[in-house]
Amino acid sequence: MFHQVALTRKLTITPYVSIYKTFCHASQIGLPKHIINWNIWTDFVCPTEQIKRFTLKRNISADVFEKFRDAGGNIACNGDIKSLLAVYNAAHVRTRGEETLDRAIVSTGELLQLTLEDQPSLCPSILFDQVRHTLETPLFRRPKRVEARRYISVYKKMSTRNEAILELAKMDFRILQSLYCEELKALTVWWKDLQLQDHLSFARDRMVEMHFWMLGVLFEPQHSYGRIMLTKLFTFVSIFDDIYDSYSTLEESKLLTRAMERWDEEAAEQLPGYMKFFYSKVLATVNAIEQDLKLQGRKHAHYVKKLLIDATRCYYKEAEWREEGCAPATVEEHLLFSVPSSCCMHVPCLAFVSMGASSDAIDWAMAYPKIIRASCVVGRVINDIASHERERDQQQRVTSTVEACMEENKYIAKEDAYRKLRELIEESWMDISKERCRRLMPAAPLLETVVDATRMLDFLYKDHADSYTLAHSLKEIVDSIYVDPI
Repeated sequence: MFHQVALTRKLTITPYVSIYKTFCHASQIGLPKHIINWNIWTDFVCPTEQIKRFTLKRNISADVFEKFRDAGGNIACNGDIKSLLAVYNAAHVRTRGEETLDRAIVSTGELLQLTLEDQPSLCPSILFDQVRHTLETPLFRRPKRVEARRYISVYKKMSTRNEAILELAKMDFRILQSLYCEELKALTVWWKDLQLQDHLSFARDRMVEMHFWMLGVLFEPQHSYGRIMLTKLFTFVSIFDDIYDSYSTLEESKLLTRAMERWDEEAAEQLPGYMKFFYSKVLATVNAIEQDLKLQGRKHAHYVKKLLIDATRCYYKEAEWREEGCAPATVEEHLLFSVPSSCCMHVPCLAFVSMGASSDAIDWAMAYPKIIRASCVVGRVINDIASHERERDQQQRVTSTVEACMEENKYIAKEDAYRKLRELIEESWMDISKERCRRLMPAAPLLETVVDATRMLDFLYKDHADSYTLAHSLKEIVDSIYVDPI
């Protein structure tokens, strides 16, 4: 009995404050090893704890929510805010058709909102902040490292905290903070040596923001080279996006795409002056990355080149589509073009390459299976919502999913289009939740990387904020990850 109570108490800290991975390294923070297999003891703990475990590792039935129903069939937690938070967070790990979880989100969300509006004086400040944060972003959708930093500050104020776990969490954070800063130093030197800003006036110095983005995808210490590699490659992808979207004619875009497909220095002779320099830097950097991967024993380094070429093809197809004045009549039609050009598939695929994944796993991901497509839909749509007002004010010639939704629904107001598109985002998250639990596919051990990539997209673009383009909005969070002591 004592052992069970002690275990339950230790689990009040979220998994994101553990050393590296709670389940893989349970013994490092004093958790019993059988925590990995919840099935053997879920019947012996209280419903709230079962709900927490449902959130962390969905391998128990959603029937656990029935224990919170009252005689009328509604979720009832007897006014306990912690239980409401647990149910609300857990219900967001839902899949399509789980009406019990749909209703749980609505009912607990309303009760939590009432707590914010009507009872702030009755709610301890630490709990009040958690309610507000949870209503903004449920636990399942929060980037792990950002959540770790936030939750350490919360946990150290709890009277029930375990000092050993708290110190281990702080130590873990300091170690990784130091590693991230070393990576940024190397990337800053690389960026300055490229001298791209001397040749491309629009090449933005977003090294910190891009590295922050990629550490949200791969945060563990063993993926240090993966973060560096992804930061370099997606710095290039960002520049490609600007070229195809705003700075090149359709003919110049075609020449650049053909040069990428040829992949040799001689192909640069056909390019405009500003593209030649950039093209040579891309080739040199990617060739160096391939050599690094081969030295690390990665067998599939050639996918780096393949995926970068694919990204330029996607951008060119979108440029053609835009030049021809295509205006998709439905959101689904729009997504046929805009999902590939979002390049949201390329992030987890290149992460797979850096992690030494098999060719079967990489090929599977490149074919846009359901979880990858759902991630791309989240990224594409949430980006369109965030940038819609800005691009319209700047009179950019971009037809986004917002316009497609307005047209599909007989020119409804933009606010109504946003609401419908957010419903599509919710459905995509349900698909991600379902596919994440599959274990009989080539990339099964890598699926969490796809979820992490989606979490970062949600974090960067939600609430009408394009935090990558408008980097000042990230300053406080970035400082907390890289600069501020803990």
